[in-house]
Amino acid sequence: MAEGSSRRLVLSASWLSPRGGLPAGLGSWYPALEVLDVSGTGLAELGAELLGLAGLHTLLAKNNRLGEAGGSFPKEVAGSPLSRSLRVLNLSGNRFTQVPPSLLALRRLRSLSLGSNRLQSIPPAIQELRRLEFLYLGGNFITSVPPELANLPSLNYLVLCDNKIQSIPPQLAQLHSLRSLSLHNNLLTYLPREILNLVHLEELSLRGNPLVVRFVRDLTFNPPSLQELAGRTIKIRNVPYVASDLPGNLLRYLNLASNCPNPKCGGVYFDSCVRQIKFVDFCGKYRVPLMHYLCSPECSTPCSSASQSSNSQSESDSEDEAIVAARRMQKVLLG
Repeated sequence: MAEGSSRRLVLSASWLSPRGGLPAGLGSWYPALEVLDVSGTGLAELGAELLGLAGLHTLLAKNNRLGEAGGSFPKEVAGSPLSRSLRVLNLSGNRFTQVPPSLLALRRLRSLSLGSNRLQSIPPAIQELRRLEFLYLGGNFITSVPPELANLPSLNYLVLCDNKIQSIPPQLAQLHSLRSLSLHNNLLTYLPREILNLVHLEELSLRGNPLVVRFVRDLTFNPPSLQELAGRTIKIRNVPYVASDLPGNLLRYLNLASNCPNPKCGGVYFDSCVRQIKFVDFCGKYRVPLMHYLCSPECSTPCSSASQSSNSQSESDSEDEAIVAARRMQKVLLG
């Protein structure tokens, strides 16, 4: 039978079942199928018929109606041959409001595209796809990024553009394989300092974010509690103590002290700190605002150095950065 030897198949809308799913006999007709393209067919569900394709490594189902009625991905994926064979899955241009939980059973997946859907969030369980190298989630309604996304050791390309993301977790600095990070057209006002640890990053897209133009003018600082003041005194003055001197909760509290990054300060902080933006050259191509934390308002960057930084902007600086006055470069705080 000619169909049996086919390894690549492009289906048209006429192949779909009355419910808008794959034809029931697909697995028996094409037992050697490796690549299936059902893009733009009006596909409304991916059911158990998909599980019969034991050798499938690429599934393209772009621009369809998947997710419209809820269960649009087979729940029985875990333990099926498909969970071991599928490497590339493209579900962009559909109507998913959440990442189908059963999709996270595709543990050997290397490329996942869910762009231009209606996703509201990224599930923390995304970390289960540890072989993922390419993740495209652009063009959704995502507002936050879970720190668990950093547990994808093989990730090279991460696309989060055209969402509503307001901040990036510092844990993303653990993505040591990351080469391209697309964050344009979001609501970012700063980047975590830890992003400088992405030493292999070759592409960083930030256009269309507030970043350097949406700042809070007034300094907001919550005074330290009495416990924090006592803890700071103990740490700064090196007051000696042993474990038997203090309750366990206070010992743990003292171990949480963070050093103020101002080299002229030498102070520490616990819960009460000043969030401040520092403009840093990144990858030799960008000047980006990175968040760092100071122990008090008095530790802000001197005006003179900020003014020099503002006056020495290169032609590669963005238009938004070029119009930021020196006084705002001195102290850029987020409320």
